[in-house]
Amino acid sequence: MKGYVFHGPGQAAWEEVSDPDLKERTDAVVRVDAVTICGTDLHILKGDVPEVRPGTVLGHEAVGEVVEVGGDVRTVRPGDRVLVSCITACGRCRYCREGAYGQCLGGGGWILGHLIDGTQAEYVRVPHADLSVHALPGAVTNEDAVLLADIFPTAYEVGVLNGRVRPGDTVVVVGAGPIGLAAIATARLFAPERIVAVDMAAARLEAARKLGAEAVADAREEPGQLVSDLTEGLGADVVIEAVGVPETFEMCTRMVRPGGHVANVGVHGKPATLHLEDLWIKNLTITTGLVDTHSTPTLLRMVAAGRLPTTQLVTHTFPLDHMAEAYDVFARAADTGALKIVLGGPQREVVAVGAA
Repeated sequence: MKGYVFHGPGQAAWEEVSDPDLKERTDAVVRVDAVTICGTDLHILKGDVPEVRPGTVLGHEAVGEVVEVGGDVRTVRPGDRVLVSCITACGRCRYCREGAYGQCLGGGGWILGHLIDGTQAEYVRVPHADLSVHALPGAVTNEDAVLLADIFPTAYEVGVLNGRVRPGDTVVVVGAGPIGLAAIATARLFAPERIVAVDMAAARLEAARKLGAEAVADAREEPGQLVSDLTEGLGADVVIEAVGVPETFEMCTRMVRPGGHVANVGVHGKPATLHLEDLWIKNLTITTGLVDTHSTPTLLRMVAAGRLPTTQLVTHTFPLDHMAEAYDVFARAADTGALKIVLGGPQREVVAVGAA
């Protein structure tokens, strides 16, 4: 089979790799029908994730068909169409028993495309399949489902739930890329008074408006002043960091009100300064986190009911073997307008979320 193989910072290729085999009785092998590219994959290619060894197939999100299962797998069988979660869970360790699957001690957590071969291939081996794949209802398309492998549970759990968004809140989302837009869509479920989106790209800010942001601000034009004006000088109740650079994290801590929450979702490759000399007195809660995907069954039900705007985030589609081209389009999002890219399945005309 073929897969997209990491060969070191700045180097990857779609090439022949070994077919995956069952290694444990809890494994499943899935034929990949649709995958997407994550911002974390770009971090890997930049060298920000040194745990990823050269020779690893990238990717941690997929939809496909189960072709083989180990003898201990009980929840799926060959022929089932499934969502492959970005997080693998053994189900037995302390963290899994608490629903904190991202911290699994039993050989799970974020391993696909990180510590073992991932999903950007024609087939993928999924360890601990009972808790790591989800059978899909027929009403949920591949494009809808693949966005529930990572960005929607990440935005919902690490952003909205960790930030404790409540009715009547002012919520600021810094970064209107795919994660930020998913945070806007899921924050709306809690009826905040307003959502403010901050980004530097006009197309992404327009997409944020279409997904429910009542106000938008260019990150280069003192968005803190807009937030102050909207809240009578108080500051935001919740600020969600969805970029992953020091400047945006520090911006978030300046925009939050005393007693508020800063929920960091972005993947940081460089140190950020925590200004405790200013923040110690503000009673802030600052959270970080790797997604656990405990919310995936709930989100799947909501997508099936038409309650989440998943495919609105898909701006480009490619055949599975056009991986290098898709990565280039995704990496140049400022020029291409890319939000989420889906590879595999039927192709369709590209329509940007922010387009009129």
